[in-house]
Amino acid sequence: MNSAAEELPASREWPFYLLGAACGIATGYADVVVDDLLFTALLVLSSCILLGMLRPRWPWRWVLTVGVFIPITELAAYLILTVKPTRAQVYGSFLAFLPGVAGAYGGAVVRRVADNLRQGK
Repeated sequence: MNSAAEELPASREWPFYLLGAACGIATGYADVVVDDLLFTALLVLSSCILLGMLRPRWPWRWVLTVGVFIPITELAAYLILTVKPTRAQVYGSFLAFLPGVAGAYGGAVVRRVADNLRQGK
């Protein structure tokens, strides 16, 4: 399972962590503004699919990277903005980890299957 994406050293992974953090912050902001848990789940799922396809090694890290910023963004919105998320919305933001798991591992599987097909296995 040596794909070109997995051969990069760990020091070159930081742009992907920044992308994951940006996706998490944007998803948290959308959750505060739109207040729709299904839309939030869709954004988390698509972000984790993308990151899982870009870097299929250890997909759980993308779930944590994206998912941890959603409650942090809601806390920041509560402290800074006039839009106050409800208690249910804050608790629901922790549920965003569930579609993130499916997305990250699904994206990693798709990437590995594509790599195997490209290599002719």
